[in-house]
Amino acid sequence: MGDREDNGGDHGIWADGSCFNKVIPTLQSEGYEVIAAQYGLDTLAGDVATVRRTLGRVSSPSILVGHSYGGSVITAAGTDDRVAGLVYIAALAPDADETSQSQQGKFPVTDVFSHIEVADGRVWMLPDGVACFAGDLSEQEQKVVWATHFAPAADLFTQKLDGVAWRSKPTSYIVATNDRTVQPELQRFVAKRMGAKTYEGQQRPRSHALEPEPRD
Repeated sequence: MGDREDNGGDHGIWADGSCFNKVIPTLQSEGYEVIAAQYGLDTLAGDVATVRRTLGRVSSPSILVGHSYGGSVITAAGTDDRVAGLVYIAALAPDADETSQSQQGKFPVTDVFSHIEVADGRVWMLPDGVACFAGDLSEQEQKVVWATHFAPAADLFTQKLDGVAWRSKPTSYIVATNDRTVQPELQRFVAKRMGAKTYEGQQRPRSHALEPEPRD
């Protein structure tokens, strides 16, 4: 995939680009050019368009990194010729005939969806849902996650993709083995289906907002 790829991070729902704040400095110190796309969680098409615009701000070729719903976004945005590969982190990865919702519907409902409220056309996470979403983080960090979370449009997960990049681009997948937001079995299924190089935490189970493991 080239001598040096630059990286773009794509966040999931209830988050923004700052959710990559613990890995961005490491990548930058190793010489990578990194930018986290900030999209609005209003429409899938709009979020994909934001990622493609963001690709214009870094050098090519680029690696797209998608967490959670961000996996659906990079699945579509990754068909761009500037993208050399894809990294999925506890992420969805719908095929052409699937939506984010229909893919999740094939697996048992996770705990976090007992801690949400739909209001004003958005899906809000309740304070007691943060432990299902970011259980690896300290209590104080979890409070910050909730205070800064942003809710997706209520119909976001029912919107269809335009393009499936994992069918033609090299992929890697990081499974969160103690995930209470995206089913770990869903993660393993999509990783196997796309033929991804797959990693599971070796030191301890990880929650959905998994903390980086120490590097060798």
